[in-house]
Amino acid sequence: MKHWRKLSTASETRGGAICPPSNGETGRFALIGCELARRMLLIIHRQLAYPRVFPVRCAAGTHGRNTNNPFMNMTKKTRWGFWSLVLAVSLIATLPVQAQESVTAVTEAVAVTTDEGTVTEAVTVAVEEAPAGEPSLEDRVADIEAYFNNVDRPSGDASKIKVPGPGHNAWQMISTALVLFMTLPGLALFYGGLVRSKNVLSILAMCMGVAGLVTILWWAVGYSLTFSGGNAFIGDTAQRFFTGMAPGNVGAGYYWISDYMWAMFQLSFAIITPALIFGATAERMKFSAVLLFTAIWMFVVYFPLAHMVWAVNGFMCGPLNADAGIKAIDFAGGTVVHMSSGWSALVLCIILGPRLGFGKVPMPPHSMVLVTIGTGMLFVGWFGFNAGSALGSDALSSNAFATTVLAALTAGFVWGMLEWVLRGKPSVLGFCSGIVSGLVTITPGAGFVTPTSAVIMGVLGGIVPFLAVVYLKKALGYDDALDTFGIHAVGGTLGAILTGVFADPAVNGVLASMNLMDGLVMNQLKAVALTID
Repeated sequence: MKHWRKLSTASETRGGAICPPSNGETGRFALIGCELARRMLLIIHRQLAYPRVFPVRCAAGTHGRNTNNPFMNMTKKTRWGFWSLVLAVSLIATLPVQAQESVTAVTEAVAVTTDEGTVTEAVTVAVEEAPAGEPSLEDRVADIEAYFNNVDRPSGDASKIKVPGPGHNAWQMISTALVLFMTLPGLALFYGGLVRSKNVLSILAMCMGVAGLVTILWWAVGYSLTFSGGNAFIGDTAQRFFTGMAPGNVGAGYYWISDYMWAMFQLSFAIITPALIFGATAERMKFSAVLLFTAIWMFVVYFPLAHMVWAVNGFMCGPLNADAGIKAIDFAGGTVVHMSSGWSALVLCIILGPRLGFGKVPMPPHSMVLVTIGTGMLFVGWFGFNAGSALGSDALSSNAFATTVLAALTAGFVWGMLEWVLRGKPSVLGFCSGIVSGLVTITPGAGFVTPTSAVIMGVLGGIVPFLAVVYLKKALGYDDALDTFGIHAVGGTLGAILTGVFADPAVNGVLASMNLMDGLVMNQLKAVALTID
């Protein structure tokens, strides 16, 4: 049947004036007959006009017949039978067939090129009109174009493609897995290598325990408090336990990704944020205290702050909320993830006090191999963090990917060179710290700045956090065990401010469409101040 349907389609488009539009199997057989008749007549025409298409040598026993043209070599009875068949097929093809009411005829000029030249003929084509309430062919094509451009469907609720787009949704799945990979095992190995050997298991248990606890809180009520309704500062509980969500629904996060994938992507951010805090308190905090602090901190700090920055009605969500109190921008979590965890880490480590023997007993990292492996895992996972925040596989995600690479490696090199100049030689720990610092600095601006601006941010991201880690910590005397404050708080704050300086509407059109460029630097400073407060 596939071949017959192919023939009938060809008849409708190429023989429009002879073969009318059809409805049902009867019409299809008529169209097939029409196509057969047309092809037979074409063969006869070629044989009469070009008798040497089938060259056959004359041989004994041909009785003088023209063997170059098989039609001329037929017997009289055979020729009468052949022409009767052609006539019958032609009559069947021209029988009136009931046309569909939803089909119209459109006549177009079609140019056909042959060996003899180009012939232009008027061809009538059957065009099916969409039933009432259904999207037209043009609308359906526009929906496909919207998918490739990662924008909303023009046909809206009437769209035939109301499910997640395969490519964009697949990238969101990969990005979510990459961000989870940052915590388990990336951050676990990075922090595990930085502590003394006797505390490695406590770091691994902390990462896994926090991941499990935050996951439960997120499913129960965290997602709803972050992204469901509410006011400018906190959401409501309408979507507790993922109520009203379905894997085939879209729109909660973006046009072409599943609502489930949006929730899981944001969960991966919620997992790593509190885990970062405990780098500052490593080697001196009980596991039960870690879990208790995490549970309280998620409700007091993370859920409200993520809502204010990323929810459509958030107080600091400039790209989505035209009525935002502070029209700030944060592409992938400079304020929500790094500033919130880094500044909280400083407060917590001051409250707890220093480790026993701090400043008196050497406490070097026990395994730079683990630190380097963890850094590499964090680097790879960060592509999901930044490029995944574009919420699709498009030009914006490509920009975020490029700026992430440039800023991270630039900062790593700058940090190492500073060590070389000031301490006599670079270190592996310095390169690793610089790479992470560059990643933190570019996070809020990955989808807003150009590659050149990313290099500048990388240079500054290698210098400023280096000064905080090497000199500020010593001057103030706080025991930030794994430099969470120096890298994440300082780097995140620096990145948020520089994003306001280097943001370019040519990179992300929302800057122009939402009129965010006016006073952007001041708004970024306000967002930084509110986050710290």
